[in-house]
Amino acid sequence: MKYFLLFFILLQSPLKALSQSGPIRGLITDQNQAGLPGVNVRVDNSNTVVHTDEKGYFTLSNLKIGTIQLTITSVGFKTREIAVDIRDGVTNLPPIILFEGEEILREVTIEGERTNKFSRNKTAYVSKLPLKDFENTQVYSTITNYLLQSQIVTNFDDALKNAAGVDNLWTSTGRGGDGAGYFTLRGFSVQPKLVNGLPGLTNGTINAANIERIEVLKGPSATLFGNAVSSYGGLINVVTKKPYVGTGGELSFTTGSFGLNQITADVNTALSKENNLYFRLNTSYSTEQSFQDAGFRKSFFVAPSLSYKVNNELSFSFYGEITQAEQTNPMFLFLNRSAPTKSKNMEELGYNNKLSFTSNDLTLKNPTQNYRVEMDYKLSDQWQSQTLVSTSSTSTRGHYSYLFDLGVLGNDTFSRFISKQNASTQTADIQQNFIGDFKVGALRNRIVIGLDYFTATSTSNNSGYVFYGNVTPEGGVSGDSPYTAEVEDKKYPLSAAAVDAALANAAVGNDKTRYQIYSAYASDVLNLTSQLSAMVGIRLDHFDNAGTVVDSEDGFKQTTLSPKFGLLYQPVANKMSVFANYQNGFTNVAPSLVGNPEEGPQSFKSFRPEQANQIEFGVKTNFFNNKLNATISYYDIRVKNRVMIDPASPFNKIQGGQVYSKGFEVELNANPIAGLNLRAGFSNNDSETTKSDNTEVLGRRPLDAGAKTLYNFWANYEVPQGKLHGFGLGLGFNGASERFAINYASTGEFILPAYTIANASLFYQAEHFRIGFKLNNAFNKTYYKGWSTIAPQAPRAVLANFTYNF
Repeated sequence: MKYFLLFFILLQSPLKALSQSGPIRGLITDQNQAGLPGVNVRVDNSNTVVHTDEKGYFTLSNLKIGTIQLTITSVGFKTREIAVDIRDGVTNLPPIILFEGEEILREVTIEGERTNKFSRNKTAYVSKLPLKDFENTQVYSTITNYLLQSQIVTNFDDALKNAAGVDNLWTSTGRGGDGAGYFTLRGFSVQPKLVNGLPGLTNGTINAANIERIEVLKGPSATLFGNAVSSYGGLINVVTKKPYVGTGGELSFTTGSFGLNQITADVNTALSKENNLYFRLNTSYSTEQSFQDAGFRKSFFVAPSLSYKVNNELSFSFYGEITQAEQTNPMFLFLNRSAPTKSKNMEELGYNNKLSFTSNDLTLKNPTQNYRVEMDYKLSDQWQSQTLVSTSSTSTRGHYSYLFDLGVLGNDTFSRFISKQNASTQTADIQQNFIGDFKVGALRNRIVIGLDYFTATSTSNNSGYVFYGNVTPEGGVSGDSPYTAEVEDKKYPLSAAAVDAALANAAVGNDKTRYQIYSAYASDVLNLTSQLSAMVGIRLDHFDNAGTVVDSEDGFKQTTLSPKFGLLYQPVANKMSVFANYQNGFTNVAPSLVGNPEEGPQSFKSFRPEQANQIEFGVKTNFFNNKLNATISYYDIRVKNRVMIDPASPFNKIQGGQVYSKGFEVELNANPIAGLNLRAGFSNNDSETTKSDNTEVLGRRPLDAGAKTLYNFWANYEVPQGKLHGFGLGLGFNGASERFAINYASTGEFILPAYTIANASLFYQAEHFRIGFKLNNAFNKTYYKGWSTIAPQAPRAVLANFTYNF
């Protein structure tokens, strides 16, 4: 390791001797042009720090001629970074405005705002530190609000199509416990469970109206975030809209194919300018029908947020999201995981994807609430305290149904099963972080030290599943129609009343479980030189599962250590970085009841935590004054200690399976000419179960790995000046190679075909309003997604949007 560090240090360019310049003078204000006292103004890569006076003015002296970077911070305000060109004589800067809020603003320069609107190269969430992307050894994708606006995105699944290497496995079902959508990320399934860096659960889909941006962190991320919200492939963090200094907002209406109607409002105002108290409210109401013969979704969403700056050292923030949603659950075809199906692909199956095999009378309601409180306190110029509290509550009420190939009826016949859902989950999380930025000798340290307590309680009073007739993919049934079930020589309509009658004698569960996680973590980004940095992190995680309320015998406790390392070198300072990292993830595996109940009493068997370890290296760029951002990386993830069914006995589980997932990703954001923004992504993943006593999966690609190849592209052009100023258009596509819907030794393979979907938009942007049109799936491509399932995707759709800004 010491020779590796020495090699990078020797690569550094020698410093040039430059003559001294005159002083720099500047004024820092809030958005109301009021001077801000006590603001920190730091010259990057130096020990020079000054503070503004009581009127907001500052002066920097004894600087060298050339371009320097200023970092301007004040508790309760968003950090700004300014590039300043220093010349002989006095340099007077234009007034610098700080905006209210705790999250880091995108990088800006003295010449104006960035024009690369699909890129945001700084965040405080990924590393729990304010790091630029090319300073961070971890890879992540950021989907900006401008990108979502340019695509007229109305749902979360469409938003994530813009992240390289991410694809939907199945959409939100709304069922109890795991009803949120599933996505594949670096070969592993993941659900969106993080909001503003804190747990935020949902049994339904996330409303797009309150999204400021989406951050997709790549690779095992347990060191800083734990395993409750992350997977071996990474995690998804939703950043919501926050209050700002000033008054304004927008009203928006979107309508489109399949009965889509959505109205949203975003209002920001000062409750008390004198007390620095600002309030923002985002709300949305939407209804939408399915492209199939039945199915719908309707939702109401409201998100209040509050920002209060007590003084220059102390500030508070509050965020909430409250959703009331009702939907029919999407009807997937579930393939048998142990017996072969007659068909091996969609052409053989003969699926009529216009049939929903459900009824608008069978619905699920998914009320969800997420709340977060944040307190930031400036301890000194070098240290800040951050206290975070979050709570989540989500529940499911109604009917959930699915179609399953039992493998015994032949001719690709699927049996319908229905359950009455009555489940809920509540979570709470408390974090205390101490964030420092200081030097020890010549070495700069950016460090976070934190404590985290997380608890989750789940209650399930779901009924058992009852058989409710058979159907075939083309619409043949055992009753009179696809919506009449024949059960024990009786015919039942597919209605709530008839289903409730069939469920009258079904057993009702009474399960309640609770677990707690106690964690301590620390991470330090150490600048060995101005161009070479090292990152080291560690987490101590204690998992305490109390088991069920009625039987605590299945409770267990585990303590796990999760390390993280990284090296980063900037051969071109602030323009390009070369990085390598080691990241860790883990899963606490509950004891399993083993033993044949017909041969004697069963007993609980304990397991060690599963472990995932990633090695990754790559390049990040920030060229041409932020006009070209690119990330290229190669990763290798190895998972060990996987728990699986014992092939010798279905009543036993064994540990020791191993899975690898490796591949490369490319993501590009560019602004080659004024008004043109480009976004492109490509990923190739190779996954395999390399060690297992279970021959069903040995040597095969896991189903949650999804398609081997994924790609996406979007170009948005807005005429910057002239008579056509404000007019624009967008063009793009996304696609995937073929994937396994099923892939076991006993079943063989069922393959979903590859696809490429084209989209386009047309818009006009004026000072106070925007009119836009969007064409999704322009060539009306029939395509499917799935994860041991077959889920048809929407055909061509047209959307129209009108937004008024004030």
